Amino acid sequence: MAQQHDLFDDIIDISKGFESLKDPLGGLTDAFLGNTDPKAPEWNPADYKERPRANSLPCLACKSEKSSCKKCVDICPVDAIEIEDGGIEIRDTCRKCGLCVAACPTEAFVSPRLQPKKFYDAVARAAASHETAYVTCTRALRRIPKENEVVIACVGDVTAETWFSILVDYPNVSVYLPLGICDKCKNSQGEEMLGDAIATAEEWAGAGMGLEVEQKALTCKKRREFERKEFMDNIMRTTGLTVSKLNPATAAIASVAQRLKDHSSQISQLERTLARATGTTTQKRRRILTQGRQLMLSTLQSNPELAENIRVTTPECDFAKCTMCGECVRVCPTHACDLIGAGRFALEPAFCIGCGLCVEVCEEHALTMVEHDGSELVVPDPEAEKKAADAAKAHAEAEKAKAEAKKKISAALDKVEKLAD
Repeated sequence: MAQQHDLFDDIIDISKGFESLKDPLGGLTDAFLGNTDPKAPEWNPADYKERPRANSLPCLACKSEKSSCKKCVDICPVDAIEIEDGGIEIRDTCRKCGLCVAACPTEAFVSPRLQPKKFYDAVARAAASHETAYVTCTRALRRIPKENEVVIACVGDVTAETWFSILVDYPNVSVYLPLGICDKCKNSQGEEMLGDAIATAEEWAGAGMGLEVEQKALTCKKRREFERKEFMDNIMRTTGLTVSKLNPATAAIASVAQRLKDHSSQISQLERTLARATGTTTQKRRRILTQGRQLMLSTLQSNPELAENIRVTTPECDFAKCTMCGECVRVCPTHACDLIGAGRFALEPAFCIGCGLCVEVCEEHALTMVEHDGSELVVPDPEAEKKAADAAKAHAEAEKAKAEAKKKISAALDKVEKLAD
């Protein structure tokens, strides 16, 4: 339902009109006189690229020679990655495209700009404050990005798990990618990775991702509620008046920063819940939750009905073949599997990333990867359940009090009628 236009909206529109009157020529005078702002930012694609760092500890190929994983090596367009003697080397020929970050299932490659949570927050800021937010690459944009445009080195740098969380939480996000822009790009597999990741995310979310192919179609229009929030915050800073109290509807609007803070708190609570539920392994190793999996689990926690759309693969054990050697537990990059009791194989699905390394190292072939839906990935939220239980209890008490009050009123009316007789 569209938000009703009120006095605040009229004042905002008037103030925007005054802003344009301050410089009616739109800076044409400075342009004619050759006056330029030395502090004005200049477009530099290198500002949106960074060389990733490698961590050999979670790397599948570094953990075991039996691993067939070479995704980072295969995706690198300039053969800058070498895995040898249990370590990862990134040569100086790296062109900072970031595809290795998205290709690695264990997040062994680290790029601060492309960290799933950091990228999610950047998109969330743009999507929460504007009617449409765009994700694009340096090659497609070729200019300083606007407030609602998130630029990365390559559009293939985002995983399906991250796209899934963005698509569910912010359906007003689109990808800007002109037709044919990837044809001459050296990151030849970037477009294919984008297509695969978004197709998977759309299947999981049951919704489609927007796509823009022409720059003139890009818009930069702030949400009305965000403009109201900015306007009132500015008045509060200037006058000290709490304007939001004058309008109850505006008091309920949460700022973008608060929304991101709530999301981070939700993820932290999720980790604490999982830690209490699963604990550590029998070897006292702390289970590891990748950032991409954190985003997915937090989204599923709020939208558990989507779990049936998700397809995941996890190992299952044939206990008749298992020798309880523990090799699978030793190589698991996230410590998702364990040998419990008398050495029985056990798995915590929330932490399993489906890499299959445990299957590859099992000499007895006791483990096999099996595909199923994501129902086991839904983590119950104790706080939400408590709030729901408290609300149900309060409702029941209110209904009881209402019934008792009605009974007393009926009894009082009966007495009045008898006196009247």
